Amino acid sequence: MLASLLMLIAFLCAGVLIPVPYSEMSPGPTVNTLGDHGGEPVLQISGRKTYPTTGHLNMTTVRVTGSQYRMNMVEAVYGWLTHDKLVVPHSTLYPDDKTPDQLNQETAEEFSQSQESAKVAALKQLDIPVGTRVVVASVVKASPAEGLLHAGDVIKSVDGTEVGQPGDVAKLVTKHKPGQKVAFRVVPAKEAAAAEKEKRQPKTEETVTLVTREAPGDKRAVVGIQAGTAHTFPFPINIKLADVGGPSAGLMFALGIVDKLTPDNIADGRFIAGTGTIDDSGKVGPIGGIEMKTVGARNKGAEYFLTPKDNCAAAAKDTPKGLTLVKVDTIGDALKSLEKIKKGDAAGLPRCTTGK
Repeated sequence: MLASLLMLIAFLCAGVLIPVPYSEMSPGPTVNTLGDHGGEPVLQISGRKTYPTTGHLNMTTVRVTGSQYRMNMVEAVYGWLTHDKLVVPHSTLYPDDKTPDQLNQETAEEFSQSQESAKVAALKQLDIPVGTRVVVASVVKASPAEGLLHAGDVIKSVDGTEVGQPGDVAKLVTKHKPGQKVAFRVVPAKEAAAAEKEKRQPKTEETVTLVTREAPGDKRAVVGIQAGTAHTFPFPINIKLADVGGPSAGLMFALGIVDKLTPDNIADGRFIAGTGTIDDSGKVGPIGGIEMKTVGARNKGAEYFLTPKDNCAAAAKDTPKGLTLVKVDTIGDALKSLEKIKKGDAAGLPRCTTGK
């Protein structure tokens, strides 16, 4: 008996002291996009009539253990056995080829892009025109473009040919051979920002001549920039939400904007939560940690959960009691379902099942 007791103590000590290569996910905070957070409205719209809203359109989050935290075996086993925690390999959340700072930067950029796409998708849904322009999204360090082109510069043309899409830039540059010159006509970022703020056409354009170089690993000509798309909105829309990263709040931000800009009151006093990425066209994409998000939403009182189509099967395997999972593929789908909820037509909702 003494030997067994000592062995048990040894196993318990080992379980507590020996780290295992796992991390933990758990339900994070949920925030009503129609309400306030940190003392100010989450969605701030000016220069356009807005309408009163009631109820909740909550975005949901997942809380994860830090990159430096190392779970022990006891914590891992407890997490596996607990309904509201999810234990995953550490490398799933923190790949070995990226530093914590790089991951933080990526999630911050994804969150910023999700806000931009949410605005575009919402306004397009309401048939409100949105302007677009091709910009320098990033500049590669020690490249021909460093110091000459800057993130935010608006690209008007390359070698005299106007560009309408980010892909046009690469096509025009790669027509050259490495070592040849290429001319960019741009509006500098500061001038573009000032013109947008003052609602006027940019006054300053300049031509920047770069000498292409060979791309690493092949013979293509490159100048060292990543082209992207920026939008010009007809009135200011600001999303104020700190300490959140990643792209998964896009759908709920878009729905919140639509609700504030229309008299319909689409939430209609109900507690609706959801998740999902969104692109400029309003297409809803899947996210990670869906099981934790449904638990977090129900714990806060949500009755309905807008679920990306590709997350439905996973979410339906363990749906919290009292929560209805509504399948969505586009912002239009979500708005149709919200209208059915408002009318009390729960039977007509497209629901998630374990099969799809």
